[in-house]
Amino acid sequence: MSTKKSRSRAGKHKIPAIRLADPFYERETERYESPLPSREYILQLITEAGCPVDVDAFAEQLHITEAERDLFQRRLGAMQRDGQLMLNRKRQLCLPDKLDLIKGRVEGHPDGFGFVVPEEGGDDLFLSPKEMHRVLHGDKVLVRVAGFDKRGRREAKIVEVLEHVNQFIVGRYYLEGGVGFLIAENRRINQDILVPAENAGAAKSGQVVTVEIVTQPGAHNEAVGRVTEILGSFTGPGMEIEIALRKHDLPYVFPPDVEAQASKLPNKVQKKDMAGREDIRHLPLVTIDGETARDFDDAVYCEPLGRSGFRLVVAIADVSHYVQPRDALDTEGYNRGNSVYFPRRVIPMLPEALSNGLCSLNPEVDRLSMVCDMRITTAGSIKEYRFYPAVIYSHARLTYNQVWDWLSGASKPEKAELEKKRAALMPHLEALDKLFRTLLKARAKRGAIDFGSTETQIIFDDNGKIKEIVPVIRNDAHRIIEECMLAANVCASDYLHENKQPALFRVHEGPTPEKLAALRGFLAEFGLDLGGGDKPHAKDYAALLEKIKDRPDHGLLQTVMLRSLRQAIYSPDNKGHFGLAYEAYTHFTSPIRRYPDLLVHRGIKAVLLGEKLPAKGLAEIGTHCSMTERRADDATRDVDAWLKTYFMQDRIGDEYNGTVSAVTSFGMFVAIDEIFIEGLVHVSELGQDYFHYDQAKHMMLGERTGKKYRLGDRVRIKVMRADIETSKIDFSLVTEIESVQEETAAPKKKAGKSGGKRK
Repeated sequence: MSTKKSRSRAGKHKIPAIRLADPFYERETERYESPLPSREYILQLITEAGCPVDVDAFAEQLHITEAERDLFQRRLGAMQRDGQLMLNRKRQLCLPDKLDLIKGRVEGHPDGFGFVVPEEGGDDLFLSPKEMHRVLHGDKVLVRVAGFDKRGRREAKIVEVLEHVNQFIVGRYYLEGGVGFLIAENRRINQDILVPAENAGAAKSGQVVTVEIVTQPGAHNEAVGRVTEILGSFTGPGMEIEIALRKHDLPYVFPPDVEAQASKLPNKVQKKDMAGREDIRHLPLVTIDGETARDFDDAVYCEPLGRSGFRLVVAIADVSHYVQPRDALDTEGYNRGNSVYFPRRVIPMLPEALSNGLCSLNPEVDRLSMVCDMRITTAGSIKEYRFYPAVIYSHARLTYNQVWDWLSGASKPEKAELEKKRAALMPHLEALDKLFRTLLKARAKRGAIDFGSTETQIIFDDNGKIKEIVPVIRNDAHRIIEECMLAANVCASDYLHENKQPALFRVHEGPTPEKLAALRGFLAEFGLDLGGGDKPHAKDYAALLEKIKDRPDHGLLQTVMLRSLRQAIYSPDNKGHFGLAYEAYTHFTSPIRRYPDLLVHRGIKAVLLGEKLPAKGLAEIGTHCSMTERRADDATRDVDAWLKTYFMQDRIGDEYNGTVSAVTSFGMFVAIDEIFIEGLVHVSELGQDYFHYDQAKHMMLGERTGKKYRLGDRVRIKVMRADIETSKIDFSLVTEIESVQEETAAPKKKAGKSGGKRK
């Protein structure tokens, strides 16, 4: 473009002369040889212009030289990707806010349409299948509201794709009629990915592969991929985990620099590392975990103090001694956020040299730890506590079942050596048990919510196939350790709060006003009410749970109460933990498998040293760790669903009793009693009627018959289909056993056997 033409356009759109003294005008000497205007200053100038600004005229007005032009264009491009600017058809820079554009993230649907989740909050916008052709699930876009669809939802048109986030996709490769394509394992990616013959490598039709997206989808083209990894047969051993790892972008291979740093660690605690630590190796600390546990974060010891109460010592692995801020181990720990526990396989947050070795509180070896040493009164309140770095020696690796057998007197005679160990440890275990019952009373007085739930464990045979699915029986030994960990976590949060040390808190807020109103409306139908007015306390929930515990519809009411609460997150803003009824709560007890716990350890050490760690970046870390936690939950849920679907393939036609665990617009989910597996009874299987979904009442209502199916109803079903490709199990309804509503109306009627609950 000529200078004359540029000046002409500049004259049309007046831009304020550049002010070198402006605070937004920065000199990035580390990256550029000459000064460039900052993002803030660019936005200020375009805002002051009051209209779209020509790119070339803008560059000339800012005195951008030819040598700087490429760097300047990169900055403008980065601002476009971040949604700060957009370029219209006339190559003019515009402010999205002035164009009534909305920035958001695409959420695909298996049926081909999708939604845009606005970044600034608000209702989602509908994307038609035609619009979804341009993007994939997760992409970031700028959209304009284009009207309303037939259901009254705001419908969006994509103005610009800000970022394509999918680089690698795992799925099934098919070759049909000479055309290769990938069907993504993530059903939210509905579009097929074309895989030309030259990009397929040695992949065979039907195999699970990973493809790299070499051409992103557009308005007039399909996405094109290249096979980068062949995983093998869809039903191969462990394939469900391999798929989940890639589908959810879980880091599962440690980078070379992480492995190198881990390999340099000693096999045992060095004497030099014990310097400055309290030596409490004489205390008979023990670890109490499940039978299959391999990483031991915590060891406990308790002794009675007469009328003064108890001394409780909780020793936690001192991971922060070996993992320093911003080193390779720390960076990878942050990326992973937490360990992920699949059936038969663990993806650890830290390499095994740490997680199962040097940092694991294995029995009869010296270990470095951070200790919370507490004095707890006979009323269950923590009178005082002290944190200190220590060297410990675990005197035994015990299991929950073993400890419970010892405490309940149900244990069988053991070998002489173990009998001797048991005799030595029993006084301390009995003290732990007494302390636990004291803490339990304090918990009830505090008003913590205790939602009952059924956890399950998948048992495999020698061939790696599911043998059975059994409930995990929680005994008091589980609860002893739980209460000890809660006490240490509360002390950690109090210590950091009192010393004004910025930290990540575990935040669990109460119900939103909308969810609270819905819950109260639902409870009113049963003649019940939740106390606490507009801001109920956990005590109000606990009181209602106690009131309904013997009702036949207890499961239904508890489930609806649980779903009214918000999800717990990590945040530097202390908003308390609603469910546990704590004003402040942190995670301190699992630094081997949770990154936020590692940060809490660093914060406590900083206080002990009279230092203070900065608060900068904590919000972003909290958001990231909350995401990695959800990511792990989603991945493990996918694996469980696949395994259970595979298990049900041999049970087509079998009938079972179960409980309605969820009600949706397209049917109801039923959890089978005997095997704790859930499947869908589609609305078309409910009977000869038009059934309508009542979200507020968690109910399907027949228009003609008035027949009702609601959450908690007892039914008998037949297994109709188990599709391992979609991990979906379909049931048909055989008969209704008992209705929650009928049971409530006639409480004398014998209650049905309770079934599994949908988590």
